[in-house]
Amino acid sequence: MGRVGYLGKLTTQSGQRDALVDVLLQAADLLKDTAGCELYVINTSQTEEDAVWVMELWSDAGAHAASLTRDDVRALIGKAMPLLAGRPECIDLTPVGGVGLGS
Repeated sequence: MGRVGYLGKLTTQSGQRDALVDVLLQAADLLKDTAGCELYVINTSQTEEDAVWVMELWSDAGAHAASLTRDDVRALIGKAMPLLAGRPECIDLTPVGGVGLGS
């Protein structure tokens, strides 16, 4: 199994972007020492007031799946869901190289 990447767009209910960013930053703090999590970056959109983009890089799909079974991560997902205006959009990626990927 190789590295996997995810690019997710989360659109919040009007005015809830900052609240979602706070929840996602809490998630980033939880994941910083999680085996297999190589990148978890939260971005706000400069053109869409209620959009948040999350970039993730994992050592493999199993590490990502395991992170989603953690009780603390699931609790944060529960806090985030009511802030959303709809289902998150996600693109599954296969990293092939570039700056910051290391070996």
